[in-house]
Amino acid sequence: MAGNALRRRDNWQRPSGPGGKAGIAEKNLITALRENLDPDVYKVKDHPKDFKHLYETVELSEDTLPQIYCPGDAAMKNAQKMGWGITPDFSIENKKTGKKLFGEIKRQDGWVEGKDPSAGRGNAHERLCKLFTPGLLKKYREVSGIDTSEILPFWIVFEGDITRDPKRNREIAFWFDNYDKNYFMWRPQMTDFDLVRHFNQYLRQYLD
Repeated sequence: MAGNALRRRDNWQRPSGPGGKAGIAEKNLITALRENLDPDVYKVKDHPKDFKHLYETVELSEDTLPQIYCPGDAAMKNAQKMGWGITPDFSIENKKTGKKLFGEIKRQDGWVEGKDPSAGRGNAHERLCKLFTPGLLKKYREVSGIDTSEILPFWIVFEGDITRDPKRNREIAFWFDNYDKNYFMWRPQMTDFDLVRHFNQYLRQYLD
C-alpha cells in the first residue's frame, strides 16, 4: 500500500494546469480515501448532497418578511433549483452504523522559503469558519450521527503552501483549539498513507 500511495501522491503533487488546482486536489484526496479504506465498511462520497437544500425551508420572523423581497412561489421554486445550501467536498460513511464524517479540502498559497509574507494572503481557509456557526454545527451533528463533544462532525484537509506557513499554522491551530484532530496539514512530503493514518488514528472510532 505504501508504494501505491507514494505513486499517487507524486501525481497529486504535479501542477494541475487548466481547471484549477483545487479540483485536482479534491479528486485525488477522494481517490486516496477510496483506495485505502475498506469498501465493505466505508463509503466515500464526492460532494455529498446532504445539505444541498439546507436553507430553503428556514422560516423567517413576521418582522423580517415585510422588509425583504418575497417572490412568488413559482419564482422561488425556480431560484432554488440549484439548491440553497452547502455541499461538502467529501464524506466518509460507515455503512454499518450510518454515521458520516463530512470533509472540506482547502488548498491555499502561503509564506514559505523564497516568498514574501504577503504570499499567505489568501482566504480559502477562512471560508471553513462557517462550519463553526451554531446552526451548521447543530445540523452537521444531526446528519452525521456524531453527537459527542469529544470531536467535531467535520474534517478539514489543508493542502499547498499554507501547510507550511508560520502564520496560518498558528491561526488555524488557535481556531480549532482542542479539536486539533479535526484538521490535517497534508504537507508536500506526505503521502496518502499519512492522510489515511490520521483518519484511522483519530477519527475512525467516531463512525463505529
